[in-house]
Amino acid sequence: VYDDRAVPHIFAATEGDAVRALGYVVARDRLFQMELQTRAASGRLTEIAGARAVALDREPRQLGMTRAAEQKLAALDPASRGARAIAAYADGVNAYIDEMRSQDVPIEYRLLGARPERWRPIDTIHLLNRMGWTLAYGEADLQRVATSALVGHAAADALFPAHMPIQEPIQPNGQRAPRFDADPIPPPGAPDSDAAIVARAAAPVRSGPPSTLAWTPGELARAGDALGSNNWAVAPARSASGHALLAGDPHLDLTLPSIWYEAHLVVPGKLDVYGVTIPGAPGIIIGFNRDLAWTFTNSEADFLDFYAETVDDTLHPTKYRLDGAWRPLERRVETYRGKRGEVVATDTVYYTHRGPMRREGKRWLSMRWTVLDPSDEIEGFAGASHARTAEEWYTAMAAYSAPPQNMLVADRGGTIAIRTVGKFPLRPDDGRGDEIRDGSRSANDWTGWRPASRVPNATNPAQGFLASANQQPIDPRVDPSYMGARWADPWRAIRINSLLRADSAVTPDAMRRFQTDPGSARADLFVPAFLAAAKRRIARGGPPTMLPEAARLLAQWDRRYTPDDRRAVLFEAAMRELANRTWDELVPPGGGTRRVATPPGAVLAELLSDSTSAWWDDRSTPGVRETRDDILALSLILGLVDAEREHGSPDGDGWLWRNVQHANIHHLLRLPSFSRLNLPVQGGPSTLSPSAGEGTQGPSWRMVVELGPELRAWATYPGGQSGNPASPRYADRLPLWLAGRLDSLRVPHDERELGPAHTSAVLTLTPATRSAP
Repeated sequence: VYDDRAVPHIFAATEGDAVRALGYVVARDRLFQMELQTRAASGRLTEIAGARAVALDREPRQLGMTRAAEQKLAALDPASRGARAIAAYADGVNAYIDEMRSQDVPIEYRLLGARPERWRPIDTIHLLNRMGWTLAYGEADLQRVATSALVGHAAADALFPAHMPIQEPIQPNGQRAPRFDADPIPPPGAPDSDAAIVARAAAPVRSGPPSTLAWTPGELARAGDALGSNNWAVAPARSASGHALLAGDPHLDLTLPSIWYEAHLVVPGKLDVYGVTIPGAPGIIIGFNRDLAWTFTNSEADFLDFYAETVDDTLHPTKYRLDGAWRPLERRVETYRGKRGEVVATDTVYYTHRGPMRREGKRWLSMRWTVLDPSDEIEGFAGASHARTAEEWYTAMAAYSAPPQNMLVADRGGTIAIRTVGKFPLRPDDGRGDEIRDGSRSANDWTGWRPASRVPNATNPAQGFLASANQQPIDPRVDPSYMGARWADPWRAIRINSLLRADSAVTPDAMRRFQTDPGSARADLFVPAFLAAAKRRIARGGPPTMLPEAARLLAQWDRRYTPDDRRAVLFEAAMRELANRTWDELVPPGGGTRRVATPPGAVLAELLSDSTSAWWDDRSTPGVRETRDDILALSLILGLVDAEREHGSPDGDGWLWRNVQHANIHHLLRLPSFSRLNLPVQGGPSTLSPSAGEGTQGPSWRMVVELGPELRAWATYPGGQSGNPASPRYADRLPLWLAGRLDSLRVPHDERELGPAHTSAVLTLTPATRSAP
């Protein structure tokens, strides 16, 4: 039964039939998206786009993702709940494909001269692996190594620390405000030439310009923490209604169709779950049942390592050396085929016991990555949908492996809880994974997995709320062991915690407003620093003529990224200049102006406490030693110059935030007529609704749930249920999403409850044969 928001409420006699029906209705609305995503995930875009897609296809294959999916499928117990769900889902997708009329074929197939391909169980695994890549692989994993290549290990360790200098952890530490742990940052040291090899090897496999053929997760340029997530929960004692509240807000690539599809599955007496699924996944990924609600944020933990391998032949290796003996390499030939089945390219990928290898110069690096390990995430999601308490939910999700997530749960009994779920490797010696290791010694391999007793978690904390925003999950004073070094800046975490601390009677509408709150903890810290530096510089006499005006304009800002604001543009321009002039040491010789990496904003904030640090000195001015105030004042002046050059007068409409920062939601083929571009938004870099850069990432699903005697929920996402660009349901939710509002969700107990007023269509699916319960 489709409701008036085009959400299918699936009522089935068995869980197998419910999943079959889910496959059917998702294929009916999103078939092209499903196929394109799984082709991108398995390295098979050339089969519909030709040789121009080879560079995109090489990435998942050379990362071992195609081989890993095959191994995961082979390792599944056919009788397991996860394996049965994957098979049933494929049945449903193919049932729709088999009866599809020629006029029902999505227009994108016609534009590409292709036909829909039947869905295979392995396609679901490909899709989930690709999400692991989106959340867990990239140049950021080895920022510290690339930095070491220019300024040495000591400086790199401080610029990309395992422990952030501003602590507002996910697991409450008993403090009522963020803690600042500022330490002096060592000056630039001698370059580490060996580290440069690793830095090059960590770069993406693909070459050439970004593809305009298809969306692939993570392909579009990341901007700040717009590719992140928020979640928070409030205990009954701090909610106005006396019931637990939960909010979920994952930030991912913004695409049309959306990466999410909304659905409700009911099997009387067995299952009643509502939320969003990823097209291609046989179940609800984020959502709720009658007793509890759940959502995730990415943990940002480190579970990918590189090893320098010794091989017998640098051009055509057959063996690698381990503990003094030669071991054979596994050799896998990857063949890329064109539209007519012709071979357009081939590659040979070599594997050690750790994982795939790649060559960089005369050296070979192998990779160990939990995303490639056998696992059954679907088993976890299927079991969790049945849970009635937070503890039951976490027990079910023990099957979940990668990528690790901060999983937040609230139940009808009033419990709120968060746990970082997944497999976390333990390493020898200092335990850091963001450096190259010697692959010739098995002693450098992972030694096991972090035990559950040491995984960040909290249940019903005394503060009465929980929140995560991709920040470091546990205070190093509680547990200093290494879990990663790529934590998101703490600005979103600081902001949501401050909002929750200030409200002792939170309502669902307040939860909704928090999701688009325009305030910025980042601006709260850096604006006073700019203004204080300008004041001191002016007091010294003879300041640059533009400094007083730049300071006057910045002082007018209320530090909120609202559409009608005219001063955020100056702050952002000044922050760009500040980063450029502070981190000039991270630009390689002959590299133009592009840094190999940019330290976190929290590290830049830490540097503010050391006014004469060597990092403030500008290398382009030999003989002059700049200080903090010099660089802050100059950055503010140049920010004003840039803003006026790009946007005109400070009091003109060119400075309005709605005319400066936009959301850009591209169609999967990046066809402008099928996209929705230049959409004004509330929010900016590091706000709770982050928007930065090209505006291609951001909040992909906003949800608020109240766990009372009768559950209530509200949500929306930037798009629509249909994948057909001509459908009124293609982007009908965008106005609501842009306004920061949420729809009230209809969650009927049975097929009669919606009634004619809220029913848009009814579809009856009859099994060809009776399925097993």
